[in-house]
Formats: sequence, C-alpha cells, structure tokens
Amino acid sequence: MRQRQTRPRLVQAMLDAFSLPDLRGRILFTLGILIIFRFIAHIPVPGIDEQALEALFERNQLLGMLDLFSGGAMRRFSIAAMGVYPYITASIIMQLLVPVIPQLQAISREGEAGRQRINLYTHWLTVPLAALQGYGQLMLLRHEGVITPWGLQSGALSTAAVILCLTAGTMFLVWLGELITERGIGNGISIIIFGGIVAGLPDMIGRGFLAKGNMGGLVAFIFIALATMLFIVVFTEGHRRIPVHYSQSVFRGRRTYRQSGSTYIPLRVNTAGMIPIIFAMSIMMLPGIIASYFTGSIASFFQTWFSTESWFYWLLYFGLVIGFALFYTMVIFEQMNLAETLQKQGGFIPGVRPGQTTAKYLNGVITRITWAGAFFLAIVAVMPFIARQVSGIQMLMLSSAGMLIVVGVALDTMKQLEAQLTMRRYEGFIK
Repeated sequence: MRQRQTRPRLVQAMLDAFSLPDLRGRILFTLGILIIFRFIAHIPVPGIDEQALEALFERNQLLGMLDLFSGGAMRRFSIAAMGVYPYITASIIMQLLVPVIPQLQAISREGEAGRQRINLYTHWLTVPLAALQGYGQLMLLRHEGVITPWGLQSGALSTAAVILCLTAGTMFLVWLGELITERGIGNGISIIIFGGIVAGLPDMIGRGFLAKGNMGGLVAFIFIALATMLFIVVFTEGHRRIPVHYSQSVFRGRRTYRQSGSTYIPLRVNTAGMIPIIFAMSIMMLPGIIASYFTGSIASFFQTWFSTESWFYWLLYFGLVIGFALFYTMVIFEQMNLAETLQKQGGFIPGVRPGQTTAKYLNGVITRITWAGAFFLAIVAVMPFIARQVSGIQMLMLSSAGMLIVVGVALDTMKQLEAQLTMRRYEGFIK
C-alpha cells in the first residue's frame, strides 16, 4: 500500500487501467488500430516522382500544414493521403443542412434511429466528396509535374484507378475509426486524426535539431508552443454555468408533493471547436488554387497577397476565423433548442421566464462568451505566423489546428479513462 502511494499519480493510474482486463483490452485494441493506420499511410500510389513531390511540399507551406494532419501520408501520396477529412467535411455539411431541410430536421428528432440515419447519409456523402478531393489532388500533382512520365498517364482509366484507391483508403480509415469508437477508447475518428498528427512529431523534432544554430529562436519557439498549448487547455475546458431548477409533482396516496432539484447548463466558451479554423483554411486555399491555373499579373497578384508570408493573408485569416466561429456556434446552438427542452422537462432558470424569454437570455449569454471563444480561436490560428516572426525559424511549422486536435482528443480520452476508473473506484488521470 505504501508503494502505491509513493508512485506518481499518472503512473499509478496507468497501471490501474492496465490491471483491468476489459479496459486493457480496449486500450490495446485502440493501439492496434493505430498501428494498422500507420502501415496504410506508407502504401504509396504508383507513378510518383518522390523528389519532385518533396520539393513541392518544401516550397508550399500550406501543403506542409495539411500533410501534418495525415501523418506524412500526403507527402508520400499514399492511399491514405486524404485521411478522414472527406468524412469530416460531410459531417459538417450534414450539420448545416439539418436545420435547413425540414425532412432532415424531422429525422434528427427520431432519437437513436434518427441519428443512425443521419450517420448513414453522412457516409454516403463522404464517397463523392472523397472522389472529388482525390481528383483535385491528382490534378494538382500533374500540374506541378510530380507524376512521372513512365508512371500514371492522363488517361481516364488511370485517373479513375487513383481516385478509387484514394476514396477506398478514406472509407477504410473511417471504418477503422468506427471500430475504435465501438471497441476501443475515445472517439475513433478523432483518434485517427490524432495518430496522424503525433506521427509527424518526430520529423518536427529532427528539424528542431537542425535549428541549433539559432538557439535563442528555438527556445522562443518552444516557449510559444507550450504557452499556446496551455492557452488551448484553458479555453477548451472553460465554460459558463447557467443554473437550472427543476420542479415536479410526486403522488403518494391521495396527496401531491412538490419536489425540486437544481443543476446547471455548461455553455462552452469554445463551442465551435476547431471547425471555424477548418472553414477559414479552406477559404484561404482557394486563391492559391486559382493562381495555379493562371500566369502573369493575375498569378502574381494572388501569390503576393495570399502568400503565407504576407500580413494580409494572416489578417484575413484572423477575421475569417472570428466570423465562422460566431456563425457555426449560432447554428449549433439553435439546433440544441435548450429553451424548449427545459420547458418540456419542467426546468427553469431562476429569475427568467420560461419560453421565449429563456431563449433570448440563453442567446445573449452564448453570444457574449462566443466572442471570447472566437478571439481565442483567431489568436491560435495566427500563432504559426507569430511564432515564425518571433523565433525567426522557418523550418518548423507550429500547426494551430493540429494543437487544438491533439489537446482536445487527449483531454477527451483522459476523461473517458477517468470515468472507467472512477466506476471501479480507482484514482484516474485528472485530479
């Protein structure tokens, strides 16, 4: 017993987790799926000039940032080059369509069966989105001369084969993610993305050793990265508690008794998560794609003003993240319909009338705290530019979206392990 108390809390919690057969099986199953994912990420599509592909990623920082999410699969142009992002895009589209289309809105209110149908539609939508994204990537590589002359030609059959491989790779990763959700620990899709980002860390550390000549800049870069991570943890866990009281009638014999209880609604400061950054990043990619199809003054204009080296790029990026954060949070909050749910369950906010008054009050609160969350996301989004300007190191890429994903998935997984251990009266990871 004394030996147990002298061990660090985190180490002891991990030992407790592995001492439980079912929990140990879930952890090992998750690790096994991640190993399979890393094997798939190293299966390349044939006919690629590796040196030309490497040069393309070196001169295009945006592609390097996107490659970080795939764990290097995009840099190798493997069958897992697109990762699970077509599925993420399909999920976002379905979330935006549900409150707009009455049929989908009616399906979403059917409980578990409705959620399963929405999930099925999301899977169907993922296939054409993955095919379109795969076609776009293939055309980009052909335009940049990455496709070798003796490799894949521009024929319809070879193009269809590559698109089919990339689409199958994405759907296979989605299936692996759902296996993790069902039999492992954490949200499977998030764990797959997390594994891809973490897999790119050794390469980043190696490039950090190459920056030893600028030791002061390297120290500043590490300090900014750690401060950003702490910043993300604080705002990810931050929320506003709205007190709620419930009253209900209990019949005992011929008498009626009134019982009451109280709880709270946690309104998160960062309700939108990293979705606004994804939206803003997609918009900022369009000028570069447009510029690739033009030459002369038009291409020069886009390359000058929408380069990751310009202030205009990051100022526009900052504003887009704020706008998308406010818009997406309002869309999600309207779908929750908290005021109507409270009224049906007999709950009320002290000092606020049920119904429209409660809805107006909650909308006002979520709007105020969302402004803080939006500025937080915008600052995190431009942190790569700030880190590069302060440290002077160009070879390291501080991915704000990657850090948001890593911190969020780590916190969510630790909480799930904490819940499993707490049910068995063990001390968990989070005190």
